[in-house]
Amino acid sequence: MAASLEPETTPEEYRQRALLLADLGRYDEAAQEIAAGLAASPEEPSLLATLARIHLAADQPGEALRAAEKAVAAAPGTLTGMVVRAMALTDSQKYGEAARVATTIIEQWPADAYAQRTGAALLSESRNGQEALNAAWNAVRVAPAEGEAHLVLAMVAARLRLFDLAQRAYSQALDLDPAIGEAQSDVGIVRFERRRWARALEALADEATLPARTEDDAEDGAYPSPFPRPYPAPDRPETAPEERSSGSWVDEPVISRPSGPVLDPSEPSAGAVRRFVLYGANATLVVGATAGLMTLTNDGISRVWAGMIGVLVFVGILVALSRALPEPVAVALGRLRAHDRALAAAAYVGFLAPLGLLLYAVIGGVVALVATMVLAALAELLVLTRR
Repeated sequence: MAASLEPETTPEEYRQRALLLADLGRYDEAAQEIAAGLAASPEEPSLLATLARIHLAADQPGEALRAAEKAVAAAPGTLTGMVVRAMALTDSQKYGEAARVATTIIEQWPADAYAQRTGAALLSESRNGQEALNAAWNAVRVAPAEGEAHLVLAMVAARLRLFDLAQRAYSQALDLDPAIGEAQSDVGIVRFERRRWARALEALADEATLPARTEDDAEDGAYPSPFPRPYPAPDRPETAPEERSSGSWVDEPVISRPSGPVLDPSEPSAGAVRRFVLYGANATLVVGATAGLMTLTNDGISRVWAGMIGVLVFVGILVALSRALPEPVAVALGRLRAHDRALAAAAYVGFLAPLGLLLYAVIGGVVALVATMVLAALAELLVLTRR
């Protein structure tokens, strides 16, 4: 469904339509709905966070991270934005940063059941350990009647090879919410976290079997001491054991993934490239001018000094830029060539300029030095005159 921009349609209405489409596995059309909403409200954090979830569900972590970063920038410190950012960082294999975000979530919302269980699960994905287990315990303490809290505890415990605890937690989760047994086969993004944790737990099934709780377990309490016995499950019709699904997701519903990026893929990289091109160009101009003055006293020293500093500037800019970019430098420059040719040209010229100092060190002569400074000035001009 190609959504047209309707002035009377609110961002929330676009988001709700996207959720409905995502629940059908039509992630491509859901992303189009979000794109239509962002055309009217480019910085709407709820739309950006939902877009990040769509890309996560569609196994597109790079696009998810771009959307999550924009959501956090639009609404800093919000739980929703931090959760999707931590997920996207984990799926992008940036585990250190994901762990820091998950720890912040746990520390910032100690009494929020959703924040505690989600933070625990995300921390377990990126850096499993006692801190993740403590947060999972706390999530169950805060909301002992919520099955998803027990599901997260089971997942964290299984990763720590605490299989007895994982078994008890998972069977308690099933008692509280039998639908958790079928969560692996869900589609959509409304219960995306539940599906993610359930699939992670299923992946550990080769190491531990997590059957339903037995009568003996019920007599002993759901969890070992010193953890207090959780509240009893709310009244509900009993589900026969044979009616519980194994949660297999071999026959996963067919889904349609977004075929192209919704957000400008060059946007996160453009700012960093622009900044470091200016740094490199300015440094090259200063070094070139200084080297020119040094020729008045000793041409050899001027050439050696200019060559050494030129190499340091080139390597330093390249290393700093690679750390600042969310993707490899070559990939970022490729995106810029397609979306912002002026900035891409400035980047290539800016990288070439410090190497001109090395050329000056090798062959000498005022021509090489002047050419180097002209390249640096051209790179800076391309950046400063770019709209």
